[in-house]
This record gives sequence, structure tokens and C-alpha cells, in this order.
Amino acid sequence: MAVTKPSYDVVIIGAGSVGTPAALAMAESGLKVLVLDRNASTGQGSNKRAIGGLRATHSDPAKIRICLRSLEIVAGWEKARGESIEWHPNGYSFVAYGEREEKTLKELLITQKAFGLNIDWLDRRQMLELVPDLNPENLIGGTFSPEDGSASPLLASHAFYTHARKAGAEFRFGETVGGLVIEKGAVRGVRTDKGEYAAGVVVNAAGPCAAEIGRMAGMALPVKPDSHEGAVTEPVAPFLKPMVVDIRPLPSSANYYFYQHSTGQIIFCITPNPSIWGTDTRETSSFLPMVAHLMVDLIPRLRNLRVRRTWRGLYPMTPDGMPLVGWSREVRGFLQAVGMCGQGFMMGPGLGEMLSGMVQDKLPTKDREVLDLLSPYREFKGMEKLK
Repeated sequence: MAVTKPSYDVVIIGAGSVGTPAALAMAESGLKVLVLDRNASTGQGSNKRAIGGLRATHSDPAKIRICLRSLEIVAGWEKARGESIEWHPNGYSFVAYGEREEKTLKELLITQKAFGLNIDWLDRRQMLELVPDLNPENLIGGTFSPEDGSASPLLASHAFYTHARKAGAEFRFGETVGGLVIEKGAVRGVRTDKGEYAAGVVVNAAGPCAAEIGRMAGMALPVKPDSHEGAVTEPVAPFLKPMVVDIRPLPSSANYYFYQHSTGQIIFCITPNPSIWGTDTRETSSFLPMVAHLMVDLIPRLRNLRVRRTWRGLYPMTPDGMPLVGWSREVRGFLQAVGMCGQGFMMGPGLGEMLSGMVQDKLPTKDREVLDLLSPYREFKGMEKLK
């Protein structure tokens, strides 16, 4: 007797920053969804290593639109769902200490405002009023977006997971995907080390493992993991509200950023220069010396804080710093949602709704325009300026 394979409308590979909110959106729209992840629970890959920032302050219209929707979802979560995910709309501030940064930030304001972002340029005096402890020497000003903020990656991931399950989505953890079931050029399901599942749509939301999953369908996805480190300090009395981002290129840093959590702790991260490619998530001895002097130079008040913990995560990078979102040309029914470049937490909620619309062919025109910009088959030109 033939064994009947469990059948679903959609199988999502990856229960992280993108896969879990996508499962929620799809299940609540009536689709039968299965999420597979080799980890023991939701959000145990790159998601739990995020520092919690959520912003729509980007240089690209596609990311601005997606993240504006993410902010709506996150900001309204407690009222709509009755549970806190520690959303704090304290804003993002990008500081300018040189003419290069001033020019970049002012030029980006045109695109950012055109696509609905609430953001303005602050002069030196206004920036010091916003962040009084900034080093005033050579400070020109910067931008401030008050509707950006932060939330808890762990609470948010668990909330998406809980409500996705309530809506009927199934999650299977501790299963490693070994291959796709493909017949006549179309996906028909997924094989794992524990079974086989039938589905007419498979979503690749595998984060740093995206390229490996793509190869199962003959796709060469240009997604390469890049290691970034973060840290958290001891708690102190509140003195800093917005996330502070310094985009000055330095020998060791492409940018660095930090904010004060509601607990009083400073949480920070650096984008290393040059990039550290690979999947090694062990902390290094070079991280703190690399970032500490930069942060203390920017806000001298930080010099006496003690660091409690450091960690290391993976940013799934693409050649232009932009995600790859769209249907496979090689295999029908294979949908890509990969290459979030370390911004999966802030893009996931809005992107999850978009993926649900794609599966059901119910995308509004403005979202179709977004997908053109994020096509996995686009030419990779330039680099996202606020990655």
C-alpha cells in the first residue's frame, strides 16, 4: 500500500525573521502552510542575534515600502493582538561629521520623503538637542526618523509563531531539507531527513543557507554569509533615546550603530570592513577593541560602561545589499525570499504579507513594482547606501 504524503498549499523552508511572519500571513489568509527548520524552535538562526532595530530609513524605494508596512504591523501589534513585543518608537538618527556623510544623507532625503518616510535633516544644534551626549567637535548634523524604533526579536518571533499556529500553520523543527521534489519543471514538494511533504509552492526563506536551497532547483543564488558581532552592556540610567548610526567609512568599520534599551543597557553592532565571509559564529577578541573606541569617540559618556556579553551572527549578503524576492524561472512554484543582508527582522513582517499575496496572485500594483526592484534575476549595480 502506497504511503500518502502530507500535503500543503505552501512549504516554507526556514522559521526565522522572514519565514515565520510569512507563515502567519499565509495561514491567516486561509492557506495550508508547513514550515520546516533544522533548528529546535523558531528564530534560532540569525533572528535571535539581531539587536532589535526596525527602520524604514533606507536608500531604496523597495526596502522603504516593505519596512513601512513592517513598522505598521509591529507598532500596532500590542493593540491588535493583546501582547507586548517591546516596541519602542524612539527613532533612528544618522549622524554627519563630514561633507561626504552630509551629502549622502541629504540626497537620500529626496527619495525617502517621496516614498512616505517621516524624516528630516537636523542641523548641529538640533542634533545635540536630540542626542546631547554626542561629541560636538566637527558635528555637522544628521537625519532623524522618529517613527523608526526597536522591538524584541525573540518576543516578536515567538508572537508570529504562536499566532501562525493558531491560524493553522504547522511547524516541524529539527528537520533538515535534503532536496526538492520536482516534476515536469515544477516543484511538487520537499524531502527532509525525516519525511516527504507535498506542496505546489515552496518558499526559500533559509537565511544564510539560501544558496544551498537554491541549488536544489538549479538556481545560483548570489547569497553569501558575512559575520557581524554585537554586544550588550550593563544597565545604566536612561540618557539615549534614538538608535545612533555612524556611516563614516573607517579602516575597520563600514558603519556602526547602537541604542539604549528600555532596560538601560546599550546594545551595539558594527559592520566590519573588510567583510568577514563564512559561517563562523564564534565571538572574536578583535570585536570590542574595534568598535569601543569608535563609540567612545562619538559619545564620550560611554567610556565607563562595562560590556556584559558579545555574540556573532550571519548577514546573508547579496552583491548590491538588496534582498532577492521572486519566483524561480528554473522551477515553477519555487519562491525566493532571501538575501536580507542582516535586515530580515525589520523586513520580515511586511515581506511576509507580500509573499502571501504572491502565492495567491493578489498583489497590488505598488507591490509588483517592489518585486521588479528585488528580482533575483536583476543586474546587480551599485550598493544600497544605508545597509
